[in-house]
Amino acid sequence: MKLKVQTLDAKAKGDIDLNDAVFGLEPRADILHRIITWQREKARGTARPTRERSDVSRTGKKFGRQKGGGTARHGDRAAPTFIGGGKAHGARLRDFNPSLNKKIRALGLKMALSSKAKAGTLIVLEDLDMKEGKTKALAGQLSKLGFGKTTLVIDGEGVNDNFRKASANIVGVNVLPAVGANVYDILKHETLVLTRAAVEKLEARFNG
Repeated sequence: MKLKVQTLDAKAKGDIDLNDAVFGLEPRADILHRIITWQREKARGTARPTRERSDVSRTGKKFGRQKGGGTARHGDRAAPTFIGGGKAHGARLRDFNPSLNKKIRALGLKMALSSKAKAGTLIVLEDLDMKEGKTKALAGQLSKLGFGKTTLVIDGEGVNDNFRKASANIVGVNVLPAVGANVYDILKHETLVLTRAAVEKLEARFNG
């Protein structure tokens, strides 16, 4: 698959051959759904438990007469009715740590990239080099490139520092290094932007 390469100034910079094994697959909704569900589950923190009656350290001694005290007959300070007592039917410990086969995860990322290429919402840039990290200058350039309302920009080894600073104040534009590319972020954004370095990194990631 061939795609035109542009610069940040929206000038043509030749073509790039995208590997069909990475960018030319037919997306499957069931695979993508499995991976997004797995990602969101992995992002959840451990649900902490509350201390129930058996977990509270209080005296078990009966603290009043059975009769004649004018109060109810209690035998344990750990009862839920008392301050400091255990909670009745409290939250239980839940740890969200699902597993998913590496081959499925790799296949899902390929399908996410392929879905953007197929929909025509994939843009390839030569690089993200900027002389200064100025938001105003970058906003003018992005309007010419035809970015959508939400855009994910993926660079190579690391994101260009000036571009990262300039894009930080632009709503709907997020940046990632190639190593952080994931299905959820790619599908969540309307437009996917890759640099040449990012394309090389992603293709090498699957070929390696």
